[in-house]
Amino acid sequence: MDNNNNNNGYTYSITDQDISKQDPVVLFSPNHTFETIFLSNIDQAVSFPVETLFFFRGGGRNDDDDDIAATVRRAVEEDLLVPYYFMAGRLQFNEESSRLELVCNNAGAVFVEATSRLAMEELGDVSLPNPCFRRLIHRPGLYKSLADTPLMTIQVTKFVCGGYSIGFVTNHGTLDGKSAGQMFESLASICRGEGLKPNFAVHNDRTSLRARTPPRIQYPHHEYVTLRDFSSSFTALQHLHPSPLIFSKNYVHKLFSFSYNDISTLKEKANIYGRATNTKTTSFEAVVAHVWRSRTRAVFADFDQPSTVLFAVDVRSLVTPALPEGFVGNAVITAFATARAGDLVAEPVGYAVGKMKEGRERVTDDYVRSVIDWLEVHRGGVPATRGGNFYVSAWWKLPFNELDFGSGKPVHGGPVVSGNDEFVLLLADRRRGGGGGGGGVSVWLGLEEEKMDKFMGYVLDL
Repeated sequence: MDNNNNNNGYTYSITDQDISKQDPVVLFSPNHTFETIFLSNIDQAVSFPVETLFFFRGGGRNDDDDDIAATVRRAVEEDLLVPYYFMAGRLQFNEESSRLELVCNNAGAVFVEATSRLAMEELGDVSLPNPCFRRLIHRPGLYKSLADTPLMTIQVTKFVCGGYSIGFVTNHGTLDGKSAGQMFESLASICRGEGLKPNFAVHNDRTSLRARTPPRIQYPHHEYVTLRDFSSSFTALQHLHPSPLIFSKNYVHKLFSFSYNDISTLKEKANIYGRATNTKTTSFEAVVAHVWRSRTRAVFADFDQPSTVLFAVDVRSLVTPALPEGFVGNAVITAFATARAGDLVAEPVGYAVGKMKEGRERVTDDYVRSVIDWLEVHRGGVPATRGGNFYVSAWWKLPFNELDFGSGKPVHGGPVVSGNDEFVLLLADRRRGGGGGGGGVSVWLGLEEEKMDKFMGYVLDL
């Protein structure tokens, strides 16, 4: 495996002088459906902005006379905002219920066209997370109140070389990763002139994930902590959660790439160990288990303490009744694997994989209902990433590197930046054929310098 870093993973430092932005334009939905949509407790717990950015080389578009910015803008306001009319709405705090609601008031999505004096090649390796890339998106943080904050912004930036980027900011409370991926796929299809996907339907009814009356917490939920010291989306009147993907200057941030062969080696070791299961190890389990062991060795001072890794599990097919195809709400919950730190580092990687499988198998319909009720009783919660524990966000399984807006697949697609040491990102490594279907994967994380030096020594040793 490789440690692919240049100045701690930074590429070119983009300045305000490098980007010229036109005034924002509000895009309204042709679908004038005015309603208030219930947001589940899972939605409520993740009401923060998610920033996603795609880079394209340009050329090869079907209509040479049509500008990419005009194409995207027209596709959004004329077609995408018909089924996704609620993305032109706003979040609203209901004083009576002390909950956020999704108000479909057609206040509009926001579109920005920008140009850059740079060629895309000058940015360096755009697959490396770079905080300066935030200049390529239009951030909701520019808005002063919840009622004014759009649920979706789009910025198209054209480079002098003919390449371009498309940056999105969406609110996680309205769409989870799979739902956002489906929306981006629909937009790309429209931009290619192919329209919405056949048999396409958006299901926005989230009431099947409503808490029970009275709530019944059937399991201990060590994966969450309460928000006594923070503003919960259940209690905050005018502010959204800050995104967990916020760059911090207190840590060293590095990207580690696992090739297909690296992952195969880890899977083989885990399968040989075969602890408590006859099932084969997935690529996700192999990589996360190895990172978990390596990070525990680097971070923990007391090996008698428990070490925990948290990860998302899609529950669309696990709840009863199953959620319909096209469900756009948040249908993922936080699962966890935990072990005594000393046992985790002493045992082979298969031991960690076994713990991860236990965490995944723990998630049943009853467990999901218990999570929802726990969030109801505690008025929200956040993943328990304190004390050296961390959360893995698997962006590599999302179809972001497959989106074609008319000029071919992107050079790179993924989150704009992450620097929180409690969040570890798994990103597709296109240089190694990465993606959810196989190939390579890159791991992006931040640690204090001394801990990072230790981590590097451990994680590079397969």
